[in-house]
Amino acid sequence: VQLQASGGGLVQAGDSLRLSCAASGRIFSSHFMGWFRQAPGKEREFVAGIRWGVGNTYYTNSVKGRFTVSRSSAENTLYLQMNSLKPEDTAIYYCARANGYETTPKGYYIWGQGTQVTVSS
Repeated sequence: VQLQASGGGLVQAGDSLRLSCAASGRIFSSHFMGWFRQAPGKEREFVAGIRWGVGNTYYTNSVKGRFTVSRSSAENTLYLQMNSLKPEDTAIYYCARANGYETTPKGYYIWGQGTQVTVSS
């Protein structure tokens, strides 16, 4: 399975972006799909995730109420809708797959290539 992230760009504070992560192979209901981000000089951090089968969603505190993670099983695609973007959201965003609920990078074994999100003030 390969993951292809897309949708990043340069936006202004307060704008919205929707990231997509297309999987080349099947994602099973037991899998957990996550979005991470990494800003320059910082560690990669968990942003949001979803249990593929039941659709339960999880968010880091700093994005709750602004970001929404979702998936299309038919299209084998993961999404991250990002609203009210802030300069501190600037980072490379990665999608990844884990066998179950995970919020640390080491729990994921398949990663997309990343897409840059830059939010200007």
